[in-house]
Amino acid sequence: MARIRDHYRSTVAPKMMEEFGYKNRFQAPRLEKIVLNMGLGDAVRESAVIEEGVGHMASICGQRPVVTHARKSIAGFKLRAGMPVGCKATLRGARMYEFFDRFVNVVVPRIRDFRGLPDTLDGRGNYNIGIDEIVVFPEVNPDKVKRPFGMHITMVTTARGDAEAKKLLELLGLPFRRR
Repeated sequence: MARIRDHYRSTVAPKMMEEFGYKNRFQAPRLEKIVLNMGLGDAVRESAVIEEGVGHMASICGQRPVVTHARKSIAGFKLRAGMPVGCKATLRGARMYEFFDRFVNVVVPRIRDFRGLPDTLDGRGNYNIGIDEIVVFPEVNPDKVKRPFGMHITMVTTARGDAEAKKLLELLGLPFRRR
């Protein structure tokens, strides 16, 4: 079983119950899913970009991502409806906890000039962060990356508000910026 899941059950959930006055451990908020999204705008000109991005994301998350397609045609970008423009993957269960563990303990410390993650949540208890370059992930070989890719990560929680979600993520180990 995932180390973060064990930590959640033994430490985080009881602390959340105590702080927010939950009567049942199932009322305590938890991570529901983590969504990874990679926009590959260069794929309009060069189709090999999609395969490279999908390969990198598959090595990062441990499952094959879904290729996303353009909904509308935009002449200024030479984009037609249906053209591949990115990829995404949704992680749940054990893969989600393993990714979260690697993200907190390996990836975040490798971010250049790191002073903590911004503590802004979306108002519904979900946390979004953008990674400028995927080479901070240990699964990605920097020599095989031909062009810089970024990634958007969304952590979806079952929290009712931002205060609960922020406390949950702090207790799980996400290093927020100190004010």
